[in-house]
Amino acid sequence: MSFVIDVPVSGVLPTYAQPGDAGADLIATESVSLAPGQRAIVGTGVRLELPEGTVGFVMPRSGLAAKHGITLVNAPGTIDSGYRGEIKVILLNTDSSETYSIAAGDRIAQLVVMQLAPVHFIQTEQLSASQRGEGGFGSTGYSSDQEAQDGTV
Repeated sequence: MSFVIDVPVSGVLPTYAQPGDAGADLIATESVSLAPGQRAIVGTGVRLELPEGTVGFVMPRSGLAAKHGITLVNAPGTIDSGYRGEIKVILLNTDSSETYSIAAGDRIAQLVVMQLAPVHFIQTEQLSASQRGEGGFGSTGYSSDQEAQDGTV
């Protein structure tokens, strides 16, 4: 799939680190320091013209999250095909004690582009039954390792 992309002088074209990667790296165009618990909107200089029937998702970089506690506030960020503005990333420092500095040129997020499967919503008074039912957060239980520790297996 190909689409039009506008990258001003301050921006860098998104690139895939490895063939077959799902996410293309988005690069910061500005430097920012994130104190513990602080968030910041960081520009990438990238503007897209996604084809109708596609959507872009801005996703966190796993290394930033695992090593430094840096994630996205609204993960994933959704880019509709009609949006023509600059892609900006809302970063959050979840570390409780360390400030983290982003430099212009750092990889800060990933862009994943996908085909849409539009749906038509039909209102009903009652949903059909399912095995899971209305069970929500944590309702499917623990992993088998946890169950073994608890003696419930």
